[in-house]
Amino acid sequence: MRRASKKSSSSAATASAGPTKAVSKEVERIDQFFYAYADNSSGMIDPEGIETLCSHLEVPHTDVRILMLAWKMGCEKQGYFTLDEWRTGLKALRADSISKLKKAFPELVQEVTRPTNFQDFYTYAFRYCLTEDKKKCIEVPVACELLNLVLGLQFRPQVDKLNNYLKYQNDYKVINMDQWMGFIRFCNEINFPSLDNYDSDLAWPLILDNFVEWLRENRS
Repeated sequence: MRRASKKSSSSAATASAGPTKAVSKEVERIDQFFYAYADNSSGMIDPEGIETLCSHLEVPHTDVRILMLAWKMGCEKQGYFTLDEWRTGLKALRADSISKLKKAFPELVQEVTRPTNFQDFYTYAFRYCLTEDKKKCIEVPVACELLNLVLGLQFRPQVDKLNNYLKYQNDYKVINMDQWMGFIRFCNEINFPSLDNYDSDLAWPLILDNFVEWLRENRS
């Protein structure tokens, strides 16, 4: 009986080792993929490595899918991918090569644009652009690019008008998180272009009150 017990436990160990070995092989391939682009001295994929990765993916480094990839990895510093972040994102995407990462993009776009995820991605995009420690605002030109990239996916008419206003006005040089979140709330809640349900008494950021006033004055 003892011998049978040993055999069965040995078989179980072999069976359980199978998936573990497969997982470790997958991680090994993901790591090899990482080191093809990582800088030797920093041990990270830096901006130059990201540009090379983008050229191999045949997408510009400003493509929104690269920002989505950073979100999936949970990247903390703009323009840099650590090995742990890379593993997190690429294991989830089941991508250990350029061809597999390309194939994963449509699924990633679908995931990000789900209402349950999009708000988180939109918030992340702002934080990702805070390039210095303790920085709390992004410059207006950066905000315009980011709005175009992120919010323009779903709200193109509103974003075009908002960007026109931000480039026209002189009151604001930077955008903070409260204003940034006000933009997506505006797009989600306000009838556009009629603006008939916009109420300035409902605690909107002042920049949006000014934007709506500018829109109404400039109706053609």
